[in-house]
Amino acid sequence: MRRTADWTRRALLSLLVAATSACTQTPAPNAAPVAAQRPNILLILVDDLKPALGTYGDRTAITPNMDRLARRGVRFDLAYANEAVCAPSRINLMSGARSTSSGIYNFGMNLRDYMPDAVTLPDYFMRAGYHTESMGKVYHIGHGTVGDTAGWSVPHHKDKVIEYVDPASTGGVPTQEEALFEEIPLPEGDPFAFARTLARSAAWEMPDVADDAYADGRTAARATERLAALKQGKEPFFLAVGFARPHLPFSVPRRYWDMYDPARLPMPKFEQLPEGAPAYTDKQGGEINAYREPPQGVRGDKFPPELKRQLIHGYYAGVSYVDAQIRKVLDALERGGLAENTIVILWGDHGWHLGDHGIWTKHTNMEQATRIPLIFAGPGIARGQGTGQLAETVDIYPTLATLAALPAPAGPQPIDGTSLAPVLRDTKARVRDYAYHAYPRPGRLGQAIRTDRYRLVRWTQEKTGARDYELYDLVADPEETRNQAASLPAVRQQLEAILDRQPAARPITGRPRAGK
Repeated sequence: MRRTADWTRRALLSLLVAATSACTQTPAPNAAPVAAQRPNILLILVDDLKPALGTYGDRTAITPNMDRLARRGVRFDLAYANEAVCAPSRINLMSGARSTSSGIYNFGMNLRDYMPDAVTLPDYFMRAGYHTESMGKVYHIGHGTVGDTAGWSVPHHKDKVIEYVDPASTGGVPTQEEALFEEIPLPEGDPFAFARTLARSAAWEMPDVADDAYADGRTAARATERLAALKQGKEPFFLAVGFARPHLPFSVPRRYWDMYDPARLPMPKFEQLPEGAPAYTDKQGGEINAYREPPQGVRGDKFPPELKRQLIHGYYAGVSYVDAQIRKVLDALERGGLAENTIVILWGDHGWHLGDHGIWTKHTNMEQATRIPLIFAGPGIARGQGTGQLAETVDIYPTLATLAALPAPAGPQPIDGTSLAPVLRDTKARVRDYAYHAYPRPGRLGQAIRTDRYRLVRWTQEKTGARDYELYDLVADPEETRNQAASLPAVRQQLEAILDRQPAARPITGRPRAGK
């Protein structure tokens, strides 16, 4: 009875939100093929989105529109970010190069400084005769990182990531995260040092406002307008639409908070580091400390229970808010008669810790930080199926080239991905039996191999070459509670052999390449 009641409640709330939301030869560079000859590309990027979607089996999430997209296409159940931090992950996507190939591991490490001649994903399509355009959060802008201007037919349309409509959320003064995201004027010098002099703002707000009171609502509106205009063009289009939520702060209209009963939210079960894991595996502080509610200097598992619940509530409210914005974009695609000739990709830039292991936000090599939603839909793609094919962010670039009947991208930057196109036609096909990701800690690089059962993380100290290992059985121990690197030596050796076959990793302290 309770399950039926829950389903009815969720269905009614989904309807309410929907109603509310409604108030082959390669062409020469710069050629203009007829639109019907090539599929359009609609790339939807969502910040900090883990697979907290109904289609991924999350029984809490109310996401009818992302679920609807999955019913039209193929859902990758084992897709992984190449690095669980915004700026490098988005450069992974746009360049097709892993962080370990480019040397871009952190904020303030810009694409053109490390790969000056890179042909990015939009640049590749523009050279093939596409009109390319972007809006919202596509590249990460802020924290010393700039967007890339190459490859866009028109200038990028930026909107905010850190945004409040309630003056009480900031106290009417500039705040740390606003400074780091360059939402306010900055003085010359170190933006991080300047940010530390400013006040902390609220981690959430829930005013009774329209969707477009926040950037994601405005981005959805712009996307619908541009789709109508692009339909009239003679060129196929590549449109990148980036949404900021559920990134902190959880600034979301009240009705999306009201969709969830706080008492029914999933609370973290395992809030310690894995048994036997190196201490530096942990991630405390950082981004979460820019907000005033979390107590400073307190480990995440020691946050008050009501704070944990409120943060989880805000995350799910943000997911449902962005789901409603995606509805508007998908509706515009269908309304304009573009859906049948448009490949749609839904991608989360990395996952998010919701208190598991006592961790909040991202920046680890763990499952909760690295696993992402990845959905493809459109012409030539199977409908309504999931696949266990392991996928990486860098696979998207060569996959889209294949789907558009263009040659495989060849750089000049490293192209580390593998085309997933065979899997999009036959979800039982396999192109690779692992995914690779990496994350650094000061003086150490953690490189990981994820198979359908295990994850191996090899930590290498840059100065000495000394190594530590983590090994998790994600089937027997899905919450990663115990490091089994010592007790499963044969598995460790097998996965380390895969690591050894990967391109050599650039040092985390490396300088930008000179020239190419």
